[in-house]
Amino acid sequence: MGHLISSTSMLQAARDQGFGITAFNVHTLEMLQAVVEAAEETHTPLILQTTVGTVKHLGPEYIVSAAQTAAKLSSIPIALHLDHCTDYDLIVKCIRAGYTSVMIDASMHPYEENISRTKEVVKVAAAAGVNIEAELGKVGGVEDDIVVEEEDARLAVPEECAAFVEATGVPTLAPAIGTAHGIYKGEPKIAFERLERIYAGVSVPLVLHGGSGIPEEQVKRCVKYGMAKMNVATELRIAFSDAIKAIFAGNPDENDPRKYMVPAKEAVKALAKSKMEMAGCIGKANAVR
Repeated sequence: MGHLISSTSMLQAARDQGFGITAFNVHTLEMLQAVVEAAEETHTPLILQTTVGTVKHLGPEYIVSAAQTAAKLSSIPIALHLDHCTDYDLIVKCIRAGYTSVMIDASMHPYEENISRTKEVVKVAAAAGVNIEAELGKVGGVEDDIVVEEEDARLAVPEECAAFVEATGVPTLAPAIGTAHGIYKGEPKIAFERLERIYAGVSVPLVLHGGSGIPEEQVKRCVKYGMAKMNVATELRIAFSDAIKAIFAGNPDENDPRKYMVPAKEAVKALAKSKMEMAGCIGKANAVR
């Protein structure tokens, strides 16, 4: 492709054609390379994501530079997304650095305030040709420093979703439907009936948060009801870390990062391919251009 693209048209095409695009939270260069290689080898469109914590850890310029290099060396469409950001100034900083998609998460505020904060971001991001994602309801679990207790995880109201999209002009929406960030203690209880009503009421692509550990059959149902983007974070981190732990368990004196980063990268790559398969986006690179 040569450059990073906005995910707006990617996701709209995915919703229209009934598949989901996997969005992977990466924290190191090796993790980024792993998911890019997985996508390139399978001819799959890709969304790279970073949390606010990772942006603060690495710096947006370093992240954008690595993602732009990946786009230049790849033949697939790649977008770079800022996940779950509550800070307007950081969103602007990431847009200036070259992010092609941002999430304004104002879901912890009352509905009207969520609308006004989202509209502020839509104004600046749309002018820059950047995709915007907003959240309605609250997705449970932990995402960096945002902790939502289970009893506080509020499901999105279908009528509110339609009104919210209309009021804000937001091109992608993450409605809370019972999924959670992190690894599930039991099987997730997804409110499919509610999701179906949200899907019927809005034309924008929907986003599935908490995609780690959702059974394949449930993922496919979510995609069927307009979930055009599936976020995967925790499972990727676990695969990466477990591969490194295994190297040190076998050789505690290992001191060459290449010796443990290569197996870690391979583990992430294998997992990424299985998630792409689940979302139905393998081989769809040409479908979203």
